[in-house]
Amino acid sequence: MSPRIRKMFGGFIMLSFVIAYALLAMALADSRPVNAAPEALRIVVYVVLGLAWVLPMLPLITWMERGRLRRR
Repeated sequence: MSPRIRKMFGGFIMLSFVIAYALLAMALADSRPVNAAPEALRIVVYVVLGLAWVLPMLPLITWMERGRLRRR
């Protein structure tokens, strides 16, 4: 598979995943009453939910870039 096709395919997968993940993260964040947790804990939860999408995407990003890294 050419690097261009691999990146296009990976981009569509990544976009789909991020949209689905954002919907899930919003549902998780809204599932608790507003005053149920201290402010600091809510901030930590939002930061973790905001950055957690990166970990499952690392293998996809590596696969997308693999073609370009082999040529060097």
